[in-house]
Amino acid sequence: MQKMILSGSPHIISNNSTTRIMLDVIIALVPACIAAVHFFGESSVTTIILCIISAVGCEALMQFVMKRSITLNDLSAVVTGLLMALILPPNMPWYIPVCGAAFAIIIVKQLFGGIGYNFVNPALAGRCFLLISWASAMSIFTAPLVGADIVTSATPLAAIGDAAAQPELVDLFVGRVSGSIGETSVIALLIGAAYLLIRKVISIHIPAAYLATVAVMSLLISGPQSVLYNIFAGGLMLGAFFMATDYATSPTGKKAQVIFGAGCGVVTIVIRIWGGSPEGVAFAILFMNLFVPLLDKVFRNKAFGETRNVQY
Repeated sequence: MQKMILSGSPHIISNNSTTRIMLDVIIALVPACIAAVHFFGESSVTTIILCIISAVGCEALMQFVMKRSITLNDLSAVVTGLLMALILPPNMPWYIPVCGAAFAIIIVKQLFGGIGYNFVNPALAGRCFLLISWASAMSIFTAPLVGADIVTSATPLAAIGDAAAQPELVDLFVGRVSGSIGETSVIALLIGAAYLLIRKVISIHIPAAYLATVAVMSLLISGPQSVLYNIFAGGLMLGAFFMATDYATSPTGKKAQVIFGAGCGVVTIVIRIWGGSPEGVAFAILFMNLFVPLLDKVFRNKAFGETRNVQY
């Protein structure tokens, strides 16, 4: 999501604008939530509710303790909780979603000053915290519901080097694969992304650069058969349209956004192919978040009539 630059911090927007934007993001995530419930059952609903309640509760508690205005009506905590839920595996013990959302809000967001002041994406940082704290639970994925049964299954990216074990592209596109509850259905995520683009909540620069870089690197390294697989599998679509475009943690200028998106793509492929983890989206976006101040400085938008200071 593009940052709206006003006086003061470049990441702060008016409360009314924030509420409108966050409501649009929630609406855009509804198709992914419906797909999550369809493919993974009631456990998805439980995870979503736990994350949202934990995020909203921690936001209110921290603002009260730190004597800040209570701003729950801006819906940013709801969005963080919802995104946190969608990047978790199905059938999580109740305390894992709660701890992940709490970490995202308390440590990553509120301790750095609240909305607009966090320098990395809260939901992705929360997921990485959970990967470190409960590595085993975060590595157990289940296949979509088969009748009334849930079957443990490897994610598509775990089979990226084994063509025989890879699911069909149509299954990846629809969402009939194992993975985090909100990342498996490409079509549901594209519907939400189209809504955000039409509403001009996000611009196309970061997602396009991200996806194009992944496509080109996949083509050059693994051949044409791997391009769509790398784009559809894992959390790339969710990350490209809903995480990398976060207002507070992405650049403002178009050139900077393209470089940011391309950087996310490079790091994602490097981790997927040569790293120790099959999924690199979360780490790639968090890594590139650290370069946002530099990108904003190098590619800052000049005011009309601005001239460079010349020393004689």
